[in-house]
Amino acid sequence: MRIDDPRKFYKNVSISKADGLFEINLDKNKLKTPLGTLFRVPTEPLAVAVATEWDSQKEMIKKHSMHLTSLCNTAIDNPTERSKETVIQSVLQFLETDTLCFRLDEPPELVELQTNHWDPVIQWFNDRYSADIKPTTAIISPTIAEETLENLKGHLRSHNEWSLVGIESAVHSLKSLILAFALIDRRVDPETALKLSWLELEFQVAKWGRVEWSHDVEFADLKARVSAAGLFIHMVLESTQTIQKMTS
Repeated sequence: MRIDDPRKFYKNVSISKADGLFEINLDKNKLKTPLGTLFRVPTEPLAVAVATEWDSQKEMIKKHSMHLTSLCNTAIDNPTERSKETVIQSVLQFLETDTLCFRLDEPPELVELQTNHWDPVIQWFNDRYSADIKPTTAIISPTIAEETLENLKGHLRSHNEWSLVGIESAVHSLKSLILAFALIDRRVDPETALKLSWLELEFQVAKWGRVEWSHDVEFADLKARVSAAGLFIHMVLESTQTIQKMTS
C-alpha cells in the first residue's frame, strides 16, 4: 500500500453504452479521467477489462497497478497535447537505440546469447516490415535507411491514436521498437519479450548475483505493463478490424 492510495469508495462496478462508446460506472457515479473528462472507451472488451481492474480493488485503490486504466486516461486526456505524428516520431526514435541492435563484443558467452536469441527477431522484423536493421557493437547509433523509416512510418500511421498510446508504452517498457512490434504481431508473448529485453542484464546477474526482491519486483511490474500494453493494442485493433470487415 502507498501513502497516496485513496480508500475504495464504491461497491459495484458496471458498464454502460452512450453515443457508441463505453463508460465505467462506480455505483451511480461515472468514472472520469485525471483531467475531469468523462471516461469513455471505444470497445466493449476494453471497457470490461478496465471495469475488472476497478472491481478487483480491495480496501485501497492502487492506481499505480491499474495499467489499462492509465493507458485509457492517456488516450482520452492526451495531457501533453501531442499530435499523432509527434507520437509516431517518438516511437521511431527508439529504433536508433533499440536494445536488440546494440551488442557487446565480449565475453563470447554473451555474444552467443545475443546472436542466438536476438538475431532471429531482427530477421523476422526486417522481413515483416521491409526494413534493413543491422546490429552494431559501435557506441554511435547506426544510420537507419530512409526507406526503412518511411515503411515503419506508414505502418504506424495505419494505427489510430488509441493503439499508438499502447505501442509507445510497450516500446518504453521494452526499450525496443523491434520487440514491441513482435509483441503486437504475437510473435512473442509479454514474458518472452521482456526476457529478450533483459538478456544482457540477466547474463550479468547470473554471473555476479542479484538483489532478489528488487530484481523480481521490477520484472513483475514491467511484465504487467507490457502485458497491459499488448492487451490494450489488440482490444483497440480488433474493433477496428471488425468494422473494416463489416464495411468491406
